Amino acid sequence: MAKSKKVVRYRRPVHINIGLVVFGIICFYMMFYVYSYFTSAHISVYEVVPGSIAVNNTYTGLALRKEEVITSAYAGQINYYIKDASRAGANSIVYSVDEDGAIAKQINAAREDVSSLDEESLDKIQNKVSEYSGGYRPEAFYEVYSMKSDLNAELAEVTSIGALSSIIDAISAAQNTTFHMERAGKAGVVVYYTDGFESVRPKDVTEEMFDETAYQKMNLKEKASINAGEPACKLITDEDWHIVIPARNDTIKQLADAKTVRIKFKKDDTVVRATVNIQEKDGMSLIVLGLENSMVRFAADRFIEVELLLTEEQGLKIPNSAITKKDFFTVPMTYFQKGDNSNTEGVMIRRTDKNGEHTDTFAAQTIYFSTEYDYYVDSENLKDGDVILKPNSKETYTVHKTASLDGIYCINKGYAVFRDIDVIYQNEEYSIIRSGTKYGVNMYDHIALDGSSIAENALIHD
Repeated sequence: MAKSKKVVRYRRPVHINIGLVVFGIICFYMMFYVYSYFTSAHISVYEVVPGSIAVNNTYTGLALRKEEVITSAYAGQINYYIKDASRAGANSIVYSVDEDGAIAKQINAAREDVSSLDEESLDKIQNKVSEYSGGYRPEAFYEVYSMKSDLNAELAEVTSIGALSSIIDAISAAQNTTFHMERAGKAGVVVYYTDGFESVRPKDVTEEMFDETAYQKMNLKEKASINAGEPACKLITDEDWHIVIPARNDTIKQLADAKTVRIKFKKDDTVVRATVNIQEKDGMSLIVLGLENSMVRFAADRFIEVELLLTEEQGLKIPNSAITKKDFFTVPMTYFQKGDNSNTEGVMIRRTDKNGEHTDTFAAQTIYFSTEYDYYVDSENLKDGDVILKPNSKETYTVHKTASLDGIYCINKGYAVFRDIDVIYQNEEYSIIRSGTKYGVNMYDHIALDGSSIAENALIHD
């Protein structure tokens, strides 16, 4: 019997080459790294450090506004009913002119009783006296007469207001054609003095205008009577105004590249930001400060002492190239709540399908800035037109309103995160920003040097 010659092939066991596996992983990693390098943003990095710019300067400036002198169409006894440097609505009664003096006599008699002054009026008069006493200068004794006129006018004003209400029914019943109630033609701030500067604009300012000893101010409230065509009051209808100051050359040099500057009003120590414009005229350098607020507080003042805050409390210094703008949705704070069983802040979004069925979903939000009433959030988890629900209420809010913020892109974690900034002072190259802000930048943070070349959440390679 023949023997079987069938051969069975020997199967060798599979051996994994660890070296090849490791080499493959390294190759894959290198390919991924190269791909990420060429597809992600490449930017220069700047480290935020403390800094300051320039020095402090105090000046007395000339306040210029858009002032409209209102003249009387009648001659007679005049009385005023709106407090000096106060806002008046369109068609508000500002003053009255009594041609024969009969009703004016009643008003004057009624206002003789100063015991009717309210506490607010008494406090205002007392503050005027205290303010003058505290700032009295022997070399400026001429201001005493102006102070006396202002106090007399203040008393006449507040007592006239009370007197008018006590006889208004009698005026209405009498229908006296010689008594004229004059109203504001449009809304604005009413002031009761003229000084010849009403039509002066920053380009018209001369060196002589800063001489306070030659300044003459006519207090209109001092006059008991008025002639037709004479000034009765002034109306300021624009919140934009200017303060012009003659500055030293060193200050001009410090502000040569500045677009804005923070100023402090020495009268009440309030601080605001103003635009800066340098004006050269007749060999004199002038700084024109442009403001969009605070006008009503100083409407009765022509000369205003201000401090240019060119050196601030310690802030953080960043290059202007890092600053960019980003738009955000503004959402009322009352619509925010905590969700996802955590302390995560967000909103409840209601979406409606084609069948009218509602689906409510919690969406966490990153807060970038806050005002007194609103949070600023981006469009990552929220879009225009979304309807959100107010906690414990049936009220809803449709997301639509937007606002922009100045900020930088922080890249500490390897990707770009927008951070709000509060600019204290700025020149052509650098800005000083406030430190310690809630949603802002911290010392030694790494930020993108060019804020315009980067987007939110972009991966960063320096």
